[in-house]
Amino acid sequence: MWRDLAAVGRDRSSGGYHRFAWTTADGDCRSWFREQAEARGLAVETDRNGNQWAWLGDPAAGDAVVTGSHLDSVPDGGAFDGPLGVVSAFAALDELRARGVRFGRPLAVVNFGDEEGARFGLACVGSRLSAGLLTREQAHRLTDADGVTLPRAMEAAGHDPDAIGADPERLAGIGAFVELHIEQGRALDLTGDPVGVASAVWPHGRWRFDFHGEANHAGTTRLADRRDPMLPYAETVLAARREALRAGAVATFGKVAVDPGGVNAVPSLVRGWLDSRAAARDALDDVVGAVERAARAAADAHGVRLEVARESFTPETRFDHALRDRLATLLGGDRGPAPVLGTGAGHDAGILAASVPTAMLFVRNPTGVSHSPAEHAAEDDCAAGVLALADALEGLARA
Repeated sequence: MWRDLAAVGRDRSSGGYHRFAWTTADGDCRSWFREQAEARGLAVETDRNGNQWAWLGDPAAGDAVVTGSHLDSVPDGGAFDGPLGVVSAFAALDELRARGVRFGRPLAVVNFGDEEGARFGLACVGSRLSAGLLTREQAHRLTDADGVTLPRAMEAAGHDPDAIGADPERLAGIGAFVELHIEQGRALDLTGDPVGVASAVWPHGRWRFDFHGEANHAGTTRLADRRDPMLPYAETVLAARREALRAGAVATFGKVAVDPGGVNAVPSLVRGWLDSRAAARDALDDVVGAVERAARAAADAHGVRLEVARESFTPETRFDHALRDRLATLLGGDRGPAPVLGTGAGHDAGILAASVPTAMLFVRNPTGVSHSPAEHAAEDDCAAGVLALADALEGLARA
């Protein structure tokens, strides 16, 4: 499975992946999912929001056990973030069948659409729509960097954008959701454990900072006469680092757009996107508030106008305690419970946790690198993750 999927959307020069929602690469990933499901005799369907489901048993029976993740990527992303959870889900089903397990509940593998938000700027679009955390009207306003709207992109891929929206009946039929994911950090590498269990997702969000200055000639405009928006933007990037360190949080300006974008031109607009996360809401609010104050002071000092808009926010998400503790005990064996760790990364599991008993398993990442071609998990650890997921699913779905 891994070899079949590896080439889809891969950039040969960097080794990274470009699997963005409703593109050709995304369509190829969806075809791969369908082929894997049909090869196992599973019933495949695509829901109103573009999420794919592969069913063993009757979904109408309710109380289903669901596992899976996503197949899309960030720009130049790694091979494991998302796909490891989907591949492992199919492999875990193979393992359970080899054990001769009889299922008393329906079982499904899911591929959630547009989890990374790389194209339209909002993460977990497929699961947010299903959970009612994103309305049809809000989704229809999403636009990519080329001006293509989400509805137009969905139509081009053969999906009806007018059908999207909350799907409470589907979520009500799920009794438990377990998502396996590569760890996006080094906690398991430091403890020496191949697999761990998630406790919570930190509160996190994305904010857009628009610095409006005055375009001018880079060679003839005196420094004293400039209204250069790049200068307060640069000071804001440094402020984000400083405030995150102070609060024990993280803050990152990872995307910037400059107009008009000429080497010999003072910009008229610098637009930067801040991603910030912290273990508690008050710490996150402190960081973002301090960064905005620093940005406004710098903008005023350089004669630049600043606009700040929050594009997305997800509060702290605690996974189901009973399910978390059950999995930690089950996977820990004779050594005691498996490690339980928090995460600063958002996931579809975090979106579903408000309405479905949800848990996450993490597979060790020895480099700690994620959202990069350097993202990696050893084959033995991936196999351990499959067995851990199979054990979890068996405990939940056995007749």
